[in-house]
Amino acid sequence: MRYILHIDMDAFFASIEQRDNPNLKGKPIVVGGKPDKRGVVCAASYEARVFGVKSAMSSKAAERLCRNLIFVPVNKNKYKKASNYIRDIFKRYSLNIEPLSLDEAYIEIFDEDPMYIAKSIKKDIKKELNLTCSVGIAHNKFLAKLASDMDKPNGITMINEEEVLDILSPLPIRKLWGVGPKTAKLLNSMGIYTINDIQNYDESVLVDRLGKKGRELMMFAKGIDNRKIEGESLPQSISEENTFSYDIDNLEYIHEKLDEYSEDIYNRIIKKGYKYKTITIKLKYDDFSIETRSYTLESAADKLETLKNISSYIFDNKFHIEKKIRLLGLGVSNFIYPNEPEQIKLNLDSYF
Repeated sequence: MRYILHIDMDAFFASIEQRDNPNLKGKPIVVGGKPDKRGVVCAASYEARVFGVKSAMSSKAAERLCRNLIFVPVNKNKYKKASNYIRDIFKRYSLNIEPLSLDEAYIEIFDEDPMYIAKSIKKDIKKELNLTCSVGIAHNKFLAKLASDMDKPNGITMINEEEVLDILSPLPIRKLWGVGPKTAKLLNSMGIYTINDIQNYDESVLVDRLGKKGRELMMFAKGIDNRKIEGESLPQSISEENTFSYDIDNLEYIHEKLDEYSEDIYNRIIKKGYKYKTITIKLKYDDFSIETRSYTLESAADKLETLKNISSYIFDNKFHIEKKIRLLGLGVSNFIYPNEPEQIKLNLDSYF
């Protein structure tokens, strides 16, 4: 028997901050920037969610919903460390792991009691990290993820094959994997509001309106998901970006920030042994327009000075700055990974 467990940490960033600071326990907190700094909510505690505070909303909007909201700055290194520890706990029970983010992952197990595995993982995380998680168990990824959301926080839900259709039928279509606001609006225009509506819809019409996605939605509506556990993939890019607390027209300051971002990115890639070939700068202006410019090296580099110098070159020579800058981003991509040979393009003209 094959089972998929979807493990979702409960309010991960916020729970870590409440764990580490007893004064924050039981209080509505947000991990993210402050309202007067154009902050964004990265995570909200369950006490804050009661007021409607959600991740990705502006800190100003969050504060309007909850006047006694406490804002805690983001500590990426601390959350990454906890995530790595949790990943090691998963490996005690299975090596078939597909991380989705710092706070959630799929685990695949064969011929084992899934409820015992789920309880053991929860127990280890609670004992060793003093954090809680919610676990969904099913025979595929879609249903496992759906199940983990059915009893939060700190719950376990298992969906058995014989009850799949009964569980899915009354749910709104937004519960289907891949259905966002735009797709939901289109489905609503077709008279589809629940998963049961899709189950009983003419599949040929769905395919005609939505193409391949129409067929996928029909399969998900019936609880069919053939996606495999993909394992941990190598990153395609590493970047750093921030929205400034006020619009910037001081280009010297931008250069200082590029050096700062370069050092942060360099420290992250050097630990992994990556080399980079492409450097990209992203600017968002005070009118919210966005520009990106890139430069690709002839051969891969792993030096901090190279990253700093090319970043400065891109900014000085590939942008025509006439507006104040609201956001600055720097990223590297086109990696050469450890033990991966680099393909070098030869200039054959030089040989003749």
